[in-house]
Amino acid sequence: MMLEQKRDQLIEFWRENFDFTEEEIIAFTKVKRENFVADNIKNYAYEDTPLPLTRGKTISQPTTVMIMTSALEINPGEKLFEVGTGSGYQAALLSKLVGDSGRVITTEVVPELVEFSRANFDKAEIKNIEVHECDGSKGMKDESPFDRIIITAACRDFPQALINQLKIGGLIIAPVGNKEEQTMIRGRKLENGRLELEFLGPFLFTPMYGEYGFEF
Repeated sequence: MMLEQKRDQLIEFWRENFDFTEEEIIAFTKVKRENFVADNIKNYAYEDTPLPLTRGKTISQPTTVMIMTSALEINPGEKLFEVGTGSGYQAALLSKLVGDSGRVITTEVVPELVEFSRANFDKAEIKNIEVHECDGSKGMKDESPFDRIIITAACRDFPQALINQLKIGGLIIAPVGNKEEQTMIRGRKLENGRLELEFLGPFLFTPMYGEYGFEF
């Protein structure tokens, strides 16, 4: 089956089972997932399963990526912060939703993935993403505040540094738990600085590296 057919089957599945917006689905069609995986597994790009990258890291399955994207309720022109660039696929989708007037700042601690993601963004001619090789679990204070924050690896809790760098009314999402199982949690920052939490179900991610992660 051709990649385009597999992609269209996924979209049909989502239309029947999820409430993704048309803008989110259009963003998905604009970013070629096959260009964000290793050459030897391109044919599996639209299988609804995680795929391996390097050093035990993965690119999340398409449905998981879309669930997290949709939960962020992104608007054009917003500034987003991502912890865990990976191959850059999630950031690429986010970049389409914030548009040319918005920015995505993403961080990665694995040097090979920093290089891989930057090359992928260059090939895709995406100009509104900045990749930083650093511990994203501490945020990036000089660039804050952020409208939205996404953590794409398992963490014990939302790092306080990231909550501090989120705008009032802004959204943060992450798989929170232990190394074996996590719950996807979305937090909306209230006026008092605390998070109003919403639980989106069980997920399984590789562990976050960094000072506030499982590996350091």
